[in-house]
Amino acid sequence: MLTHRHIEVFRAVMTAGSVTGAAGLLHSSQPTVSRELARMEQLLGYALFERQQGRLRATARALALFDEVERSYQGLYRVTERAAQLGRAEQTRLAVLCLPALSHALLPGACAAFVQRHPAAELSITPQESPLLEEWMTAQRFDLGLSEQAQAAAGTRLEPLWQGDEVCVLPAGHALLAKTVLEPADFEGQAFVSLSTEDPYRLQFDAIFAAAGVRRRLAIETHSAAAVCAMVQAGLGLAIVNPLTALACAGPSLQLRRFAVSVPFRVSALLPQYRPAQPLVQDLLDCLRSHAAALQDRLPV
Repeated sequence: MLTHRHIEVFRAVMTAGSVTGAAGLLHSSQPTVSRELARMEQLLGYALFERQQGRLRATARALALFDEVERSYQGLYRVTERAAQLGRAEQTRLAVLCLPALSHALLPGACAAFVQRHPAAELSITPQESPLLEEWMTAQRFDLGLSEQAQAAAGTRLEPLWQGDEVCVLPAGHALLAKTVLEPADFEGQAFVSLSTEDPYRLQFDAIFAAAGVRRRLAIETHSAAAVCAMVQAGLGLAIVNPLTALACAGPSLQLRRFAVSVPFRVSALLPQYRPAQPLVQDLLDCLRSHAAALQDRLPV
């Protein structure tokens, strides 16, 4: 029966082109290599080399066998290399599931700090809305989830990351920019860009303005807070959105003001309980917390 040693000798002879060269590669003697090669041919029942004046010439069968041996060695190399990578935290690949708003408002800055710490690590970011986000985390499909939920989904552990109030966004030059804090009454008769009717924040805002007896002009609505900000930048009205999206979109054409009524916006981390733990998840959480704290300092007071 062929052994690993036979294959090793055959590969060395094919690589070196001679028994002498193979002996050098194997740190063995020429007679030993010749003997093991002859034994291999005997076990196979056919010649692998033609002997011509003391030189070896590979047969077609030897060439075909060498191709197979090289594929096997390459596969073994990939296995051993992957095994070594898994022992190095920097080679970790993290799969992150997050709300769409967080994919452009919180994660970019945190990911920049994380990649600076671990340049060889890989990140896969998948935006998804609730309740699918929580369902996918329950299914243990991701290493980390970023949600607005205050309670853990089944099969997950929840860690609060950050909390801030929803903020007012106004286009450049608007008269209400003269105020640092906007009351519900300030929105009377104003064009207002809303979130979609089923959005929980939209329901809260509608209740606040209804309780204050304030009527806004609701001409435009959209599912996306980023789209709301774009509409405001275009001068289509005022709005109230989550503070992270507001900060990401803020600039000369979009200004932020504090809303007098506190409407909390929270970010929580969902960690799968049954998925194998990745060593760098905690580092990414630290980067998220640090970046969120830095953003807090930019919010209107």
